[in-house]
Amino acid sequence: MEASELRAALEAILFVSNEPVNVDDLVEAFSDEGREAVVAQLDEIKRTLDASIGGFMLEQTAGGWRFATRAEHDPILKKYFSKKGENRLSLAALETLAIVAYRQPITAPEVSDIRGVNSTAVIRTLLERRMIRVAGRKNVVGSPFLYRTTKDFLVHFGLNDIRDMPRLEEFGDLIGESMNEDLVMAIANAPQTPESEVIATDESASEGEITAAAIAALDGEEAPRAEESGTQLESTTTESDANADVVVYDDRDQPQPMRDGKE
Repeated sequence: MEASELRAALEAILFVSNEPVNVDDLVEAFSDEGREAVVAQLDEIKRTLDASIGGFMLEQTAGGWRFATRAEHDPILKKYFSKKGENRLSLAALETLAIVAYRQPITAPEVSDIRGVNSTAVIRTLLERRMIRVAGRKNVVGSPFLYRTTKDFLVHFGLNDIRDMPRLEEFGDLIGESMNEDLVMAIANAPQTPESEVIATDESASEGEITAAAIAALDGEEAPRAEESGTQLESTTTESDANADVVVYDDRDQPQPMRDGKE
């Protein structure tokens, strides 16, 4: 296959893919061409798009490659899609994601404790949207579920690895919202569950079964009493968390959030 044909085929795969494409999968699809040829054409696609400074680029995220819009176009994309009724993640969801991201693995009661309000409804929705996942149970009384962020979380925020997360104080720049300073301090001072306290989930259960069990547990969980909350925060949410909806950009139809300096 000619280099130009290989490049065109790679572009076609990247264009129709709903998630980042792994290089190993591409190498397997073009086994006659070899890894070096595939990687070389990916680099060529990226170089061409970077040089043209067009409306989109090729970026590496969540361990794969995808086409994505440029950071400088984010404001106009948000404005355009807001007119079509599409919203970003709710503030309640962003707060909850920040807590999970920086203190994972973490339980639902611990999230609610840090936020100062019952967060089970938001956690339930984030589970359903696959922004967070069950990461085992905590070895304490009641064995509550522990949560971590997912690959979808990385894709949504344009991160290649959880280690690419900015400093906690800079998380507001990543999400495009100013973070409540009291909440930032609460997250920074919250204890983190050591791996020695993590109990693995049943290996015979599917991810869907584990998620369903976690949602059922959340639905049956009582809201924490005010006097049991470890922090007293002013709520920065403009709506009840119980009614807060979480809307995630669709990979093919909506713009992908980007970070400045991460092109």
